[in-house]
Amino acid sequence: MTDTRPHSTVVALVYDGLCTFEFGCAYEIFGLPRPELHRPWYRFEVCAAEHGPLRAAGGFTIQAPCDLDLIEQADTVIVPGWRGPDAPASPLLLAALSRVVERGGRLASICSGAFLLAAAGVLDGRRATTHWRYADVLARRFPRIEVDADVLYVDEGSVLTSAGSAAGLDLCLHMVRRDHGVAVANCVARRLVLAPHREGGQAQFVERPVVTDARFSGLLEWLPAHLNEDLCVADLARQAGMSVRNFQRRFREATGSTPGAWLVQQRIARARVLAETTSLTVDEIAMHSGFGAAETLRHHFRRLVGTTPTAYRRTFGRLSGSR
Repeated sequence: MTDTRPHSTVVALVYDGLCTFEFGCAYEIFGLPRPELHRPWYRFEVCAAEHGPLRAAGGFTIQAPCDLDLIEQADTVIVPGWRGPDAPASPLLLAALSRVVERGGRLASICSGAFLLAAAGVLDGRRATTHWRYADVLARRFPRIEVDADVLYVDEGSVLTSAGSAAGLDLCLHMVRRDHGVAVANCVARRLVLAPHREGGQAQFVERPVVTDARFSGLLEWLPAHLNEDLCVADLARQAGMSVRNFQRRFREATGSTPGAWLVQQRIARARVLAETTSLTVDEIAMHSGFGAAETLRHHFRRLVGTTPTAYRRTFGRLSGSR
């Protein structure tokens, strides 16, 4: 009998140096039986990128039952991470991955697995993401890819990529939602005790860089106590002991950013701390962080963090009952 389930055969690639958590994401979503759904589920298989036994993160080894030939039979192939951005892959593996898309299959990568898809050429001309730590490297090394470092995952139809490790769960749930609908995806999420859809993107997990140039040490010492004031670039230049023009030029040389953009980032950093550690309202956070109005705070918060102050607090707030 022909299996009519959408993308019924899911194959996860294993390799020497396997990222164990990322592999676990794929198995948890596609490999575990789902009798509570009362419908056929995916057929989950594992294939080895090279001869084994293969080492996995955590100190154990894997003996995969199948080799790369299994990829040719897969509806969906998942690359759960990769050894590293600089780690090469065999031409046989890259060719096998490329053929998946050519024959109408689906490819998905978790975290650093995007580098393997990029090397196979299947991301050329497409949007893609990876862990925020690797995004700049991916963009430099593969300029034909439109790298989006702020999202949890990118769906380009036949090719999907996810951000850092845990975002692999978001991506896999999205694939279930695409294949089986919202109700089934929500049921799987409940079993995992996982939100069916997380708000925001990677930006909420990224620590913004600080200015370390000694020429601005006086400004950095002065700013925290005055961040709630109505400041302009001239105020910052005055504290740095420079003319506005010289300050703007030297600041960009030192940070790659404009003083105005950096000031907004400092205000957002203050707002994040207040959202995490206090019970202040959004209006009060806006005042204390120098935005003045809640709407202004919300605008910049969503632009830079990828979510709202309230949603951010629900995720990271350390005070129960905070609003």
